[in-house]
Amino acid sequence: MVLAVSHLSKAYGGVHAVRDVSFSVAAGEMVAIIGPNGAGKTTCFNMLNGQLVPDSGEIRLGDASLAGLPPHRIWRLGVGRTFQVTATFGSMSVRENVQTALLSHHRANHSMWGHARELFVKEAEGLLERVGMREQADRPCAVLAYGDLKRVELAIALANRPLLLLMDEPTAGMAPEERGALMALAAGLARSDDLAVLFTEHDMNVVFGFASRVIVMHLGEVIAAGAPDQVRADARVREVYLGDT
Repeated sequence: MVLAVSHLSKAYGGVHAVRDVSFSVAAGEMVAIIGPNGAGKTTCFNMLNGQLVPDSGEIRLGDASLAGLPPHRIWRLGVGRTFQVTATFGSMSVRENVQTALLSHHRANHSMWGHARELFVKEAEGLLERVGMREQADRPCAVLAYGDLKRVELAIALANRPLLLLMDEPTAGMAPEERGALMALAAGLARSDDLAVLFTEHDMNVVFGFASRVIVMHLGEVIAAGAPDQVRADARVREVYLGDT
């Protein structure tokens, strides 16, 4: 098991954003967290990534405890993340964006050996090849289509060779025909690299098409978890979220 979350809780005053949440993600597995707005999905993600400190509970990545660690320490331990809104350096090339992540991964931010753009070129291009962006390596990110930016962001997230990849609304803002391609790419990476993938998503076609397991949250609590067909048939899940989907 790559990620093990036990009895995780976070409250703001009297409002319990996340209450006693437990789940796990294994190597090579694609697990989706779904639920209506305000369910606690983003708060949960932000605790896993170190942007929020849990009030209680445990987060373990293998043998390492992540709860309360800052994001850069969690990244170093092997957690990558993509965000709902992509964040790349628009004036820099696709390759340079990935090189920037590799400079940090290799702790070469202050290297005295040549210019930064000359470092880790082949490694950056190898990552871009994996996400289908090698031919656009020299283009500035500012001119890319949104779907291509999502692929660049994925290459950046892979730069630290993560054990766990967190994908927050990975297909948000993408055209319908692009969504399946991106998630198929993520699923292929999960299988080939034994990468544990945890993602949030509002597109139920994406969720039920690619998740091996689905966790459903409502008002900060897990109300159902299991195989996609099992979750889709759950009466309470249909009542609070899926309806007749």
